[in-house]
Amino acid sequence: MSNDDESLALAAAAQMPPERLPPERPGQPGGKRDRNRRRRLEQLRQAGLTLFLERGVDNVTIDDIASAAGTAKGNFYRYFSDKEDLVSAIVDPMATAVREAFDHCEQGLEEAHDDASLFAAYNRVALGLIPVAITQPDAVKLYLQESRAPAAGARKPIRDLADEIRARAVDLTQFAVDHDLLRIPDPRISALAVVGAVEQLTWSVLGEGLDTPPDQIAAALISLVLSGIRS
Repeated sequence: MSNDDESLALAAAAQMPPERLPPERPGQPGGKRDRNRRRRLEQLRQAGLTLFLERGVDNVTIDDIASAAGTAKGNFYRYFSDKEDLVSAIVDPMATAVREAFDHCEQGLEEAHDDASLFAAYNRVALGLIPVAITQPDAVKLYLQESRAPAAGARKPIRDLADEIRARAVDLTQFAVDHDLLRIPDPRISALAVVGAVEQLTWSVLGEGLDTPPDQIAAALISLVLSGIRS
């Protein structure tokens, strides 16, 4: 194919709707084509994440993302069906870690029988989430930035995750109450207060320079919460 023909093909692809774009062939795992595909995926993901943090999800277009990634708009649709799909790709690794942390906490609560084991069960959540904040700080900041807005448009994966986190927190507290590990008149109040405190502390660490080690923050918060409940 000549350079002119290749340019025409790229221009045509840029104008094609998503459903008509040819699928990307990943090639052999670890091969050149696969490496290029992964590189382009990460370029689009990082471009979207940077723009979302700067302007908010609603104020960024696919044209903006493609331009920031240095590619044609049509190439965006080779990897993502729409902007919501890109947001999902950004938050999915964090969502997986969050679910695993809650699962580990639930397992710990099933085995808890005293104050020390109750503390250890809740600490499992912290141990699961701290690495996420360290390795994916921008994705966590995007979650904190957008999680209280309505579950509309491309923001929906973030709000869905926020709702899941709050529901899981309430369920864990209710489990502890049902098994006589805690005594709280309304588990929802305690659970949602803790979620709010965790989010505020995380934002302070990532965005405002709170330099207390995360494991110390987690231990202090758990101790404060359990002491307050006992009082």
